[in-house]
Amino acid sequence: MKTNLLNFDLPSLTAYFAEISEKPFRAKQVMRWMHLGGVDNFAQMTDLAKSLRTKLLDKAEIVVPELIVEQKSHDGTRKWLLNVGTGNGIETVFIPEDSRGTLCISSQIGCALECMFCSTGRQGFNRNLSVAEIIGQLWWANKALGVTPKDERVISNVVMMGMGEPLANFDNVVTALRIMLDDHGYGLSRRRVTVSTSGMIPQMDRLKEEVPVALAISLHASNDQVRDRIIPLNKKYPLKDLMAACQRYLVKAPRDFITFEYIMLKDVNDKPEHARELIQLVKDVPCKFNLIPFNPFPHAGFERSDNNRIRVFREILQEAGFVVTVRKTRGDDIDAACGQLAGKVKDKTRRQQKWQLVQGVS
Repeated sequence: MKTNLLNFDLPSLTAYFAEISEKPFRAKQVMRWMHLGGVDNFAQMTDLAKSLRTKLLDKAEIVVPELIVEQKSHDGTRKWLLNVGTGNGIETVFIPEDSRGTLCISSQIGCALECMFCSTGRQGFNRNLSVAEIIGQLWWANKALGVTPKDERVISNVVMMGMGEPLANFDNVVTALRIMLDDHGYGLSRRRVTVSTSGMIPQMDRLKEEVPVALAISLHASNDQVRDRIIPLNKKYPLKDLMAACQRYLVKAPRDFITFEYIMLKDVNDKPEHARELIQLVKDVPCKFNLIPFNPFPHAGFERSDNNRIRVFREILQEAGFVVTVRKTRGDDIDAACGQLAGKVKDKTRRQQKWQLVQGVS
């Protein structure tokens, strides 16, 4: 069986070349061809010795997920459904803006955390993605999007906010992050790579030590009672402990704040008293808020907060001195907006069936 070199960061790729009796600098060459050059054919790596190219053709491969379908929104957002085998598909989304291009990457097939407001969570869970399947999304998107007339890459930012909980696939996500940051890989700044987590505290502490990139917390509630209901993980890692973990993370973070993501659910977490609770909750954590209007999906069981309630909520936080943004809904016409990614999941948890039975959904 051939070895997929996309699974390796530079140290592990260097070790692989040592195993096949090749010099360490060859790893840097191949890494640049794969990631900077977008090359998946060893024969095209012209600065490698012919004997090495022949050896790699025999022993190794560069395999990325295959495209199933591409969709493009009226606002320029693009979504790719990529085949990761055995009937599973993952979704990757590119969001263009005036000053940057952001790629939203998936880390799992489905998600095991069962957050109630998230379409991915309703789809159940199959497995973690490999490093090659994670970094392959960035490889594929770079290939599809090309470069600007100034030979600059279109993708300037990466957010681990697609399908899955990134920190539940810790080792593979960390290796993929290292490839993103490596100058022989994609050369991204730690400030421009963001991991979003629902609050897996032990893994947050490990991430701080191993690859401290920008951090976003899927907060979505101002008290444990509400958060227990919509994010079951909170029962294991309650808000007081999560805030302490955020403070620890900031010691090594590339930004001097944590981003708190807060989805606005009508009559669930969007009242003025919730905003005032939030102020007290995060008072010791340098942060900014990203308010996210809920993006509905079939049988969600939640409604989007109206614009006036979102405005009042935002103003209460701003008057307390916080930076607050309201996320624009992008790509909702192709189900590419926040919380809408579902992909194709062969659900090992049978969650879809159980949920449909409880809800009486046919």
